[in-house]
Amino acid sequence: MKNKYIHSLVALALLVSCKDKLAPVAEDAIQPTIITEQTIYDTDDPAIWVNPIDKSKSLVIGTDKENGGGIYAYDLQGKIDNKHLDMARPNNVDIVYGFSYKNELIDIAVVTERNANAIRVFRLPELTPIDDGGLKVFEGEKEENYNEPMGIALFEKKEGEYKSLLAIVGRKSGPSEEYLWQYKIQSDDAGKLSLELKRKFGTYSGKKEIEAIAVDQELGYVYYSDETVGVRKYYADPEKGNQELAFFAKEDAKRDHEGIGIYKKDDLTGYIIVSDQQENAILVYPREGKGANPHDHQLIAKIPVSAIECDGLEITSLGLNNTFDKGMLVMMSNGKVFHYYDWKLIQQEIDKVKK
Repeated sequence: MKNKYIHSLVALALLVSCKDKLAPVAEDAIQPTIITEQTIYDTDDPAIWVNPIDKSKSLVIGTDKENGGGIYAYDLQGKIDNKHLDMARPNNVDIVYGFSYKNELIDIAVVTERNANAIRVFRLPELTPIDDGGLKVFEGEKEENYNEPMGIALFEKKEGEYKSLLAIVGRKSGPSEEYLWQYKIQSDDAGKLSLELKRKFGTYSGKKEIEAIAVDQELGYVYYSDETVGVRKYYADPEKGNQELAFFAKEDAKRDHEGIGIYKKDDLTGYIIVSDQQENAILVYPREGKGANPHDHQLIAKIPVSAIECDGLEITSLGLNNTFDKGMLVMMSNGKVFHYYDWKLIQQEIDKVKK
């Protein structure tokens, strides 16, 4: 019954693709293991919360991007576990563990709320807001769309015995330089949250927008998609400067470079995965670079998937349950859903190319 349900939804998605002239799914595309229940409006970006006590009870946190939309928590079977609605166009989401809040350490999801010009902070797994309605970003910007947050990625910086939480935020539009703003998220003893602007950085081509952002916590880098142009790489730590370290994937996508995720084999190696939106495929790059150059990211493989015109994606290499024992790739797909892919299927395709 489960397989029948999955295949029927895949067929429905393909019909939607044909009807609306969306990017076609390749005949040899990898099929999702799970398709989530539908949201109300339009899914956009996922994150994965790994339950520290029982990984089989981990959740996928995803956004539904429209006024009145919100964030959803799905279980590993794709069922909606919880949701927080009536937001002003939530866009992207990222997760961090062990955030210091009211004398305890909690896990949080941080979400951009585009039409409120703010970021939102929710306690996990309950999806309880702890931000008094939101924290304003890009204050002082007067150009149209310059203060509308879209992408977000979190970086934890060690400061002695403590860690500070830094949020890198992108937006609908911005200047050719200093497109990204990086904030420190702070909480006082009473639990009141605030932002401190730490830096402005990041080149922008002006071609479309910058939405997908991903941080490699262990290696200390941030990647972002300059859509239709390529993927740019910088240091995630503001104290290491604003030099662009790499600009890659420039000729590899059919058009829009979108979601970015990191598959970690260990602390130093793995893959950078980028969604090729109009090709319905993922682009695979070496996380560690090539040879002696950690910033040389050459295409390893382009793998067709069934996710239709994917905006956002996320990956974990941790075994979650018997189905996703080597990790899971989550991709937004047209049709108000997210796709869960068994990482073993992705790895098989990468291994074919390597041979």
